[in-house]
Amino acid sequence: LLRVLVLLKTLLITSAFCSRHSVVRTSAFRRTGKAHVRMSSSLSALPELCVFDLDACFWDQEMYEMPSIPTPGDVVLGDLNGRGNGVVGVMSGGNKISLHKGSMQALQDHADNKYPGMKVAFASSADTPFAEKIGRASLKLLEVLPGLTVWDLVVGRDWGGNDINQIGRQPPLSSNKARSHFPRLKQESGGIRYDRMLFFDDCNWGDHCGMVSQGCREADTKQGPATVRTPAGLSLKLWQEGLSTYAAQAKRLQSA
Repeated sequence: LLRVLVLLKTLLITSAFCSRHSVVRTSAFRRTGKAHVRMSSSLSALPELCVFDLDACFWDQEMYEMPSIPTPGDVVLGDLNGRGNGVVGVMSGGNKISLHKGSMQALQDHADNKYPGMKVAFASSADTPFAEKIGRASLKLLEVLPGLTVWDLVVGRDWGGNDINQIGRQPPLSSNKARSHFPRLKQESGGIRYDRMLFFDDCNWGDHCGMVSQGCREADTKQGPATVRTPAGLSLKLWQEGLSTYAAQAKRLQSA
């Protein structure tokens, strides 16, 4: 009888242990599963934030070389990529500032809501406060569609009038976009993750793409922004390459 009682007690203890262990494993699996679904559902083939450098990338001039701040009297009218007539350039002295073809197409498509969930911002290390003023003035004059300026689209529509663009290198900015521009963009955008960003930069004066992709990484995915170098300015081909590069990165993160 005593042996029977001992055997029953052992069986009861073993059963209870197995039951608890099963519950823990099941619970952990459920938590992991939910986390995975949450991450997967938040990923998109499109970036949440597309960031453009300005000089020699978004447009065709270097602001530090420009002699004057453009005014409404300095606009150049012309065809906006087949979408009607508007401001295709602004004059700074004898220099015309115009968008590269890829920049124009990107913003026209953005204005047409072809990239749902995506917003746009600028990260430029303009050399001087005067160069920064030239850049901001140009953004407020150059048009994407007739009557719609770059500033109207990016600052007005995307950010509700809040200028989150990081232009210049005066404190708190610096010449290193990974240390100043992108952390501020993340903060002022409401916390858009680095691995949900796409960044274009000419990289002619330093490898900003490399510095940003290496220096601005998320702790959980170890991934930074998708980047594309545009040494001759943003072409149509490079714009499409950027979208493909980001989509491939998002796919890798989703399957991880």
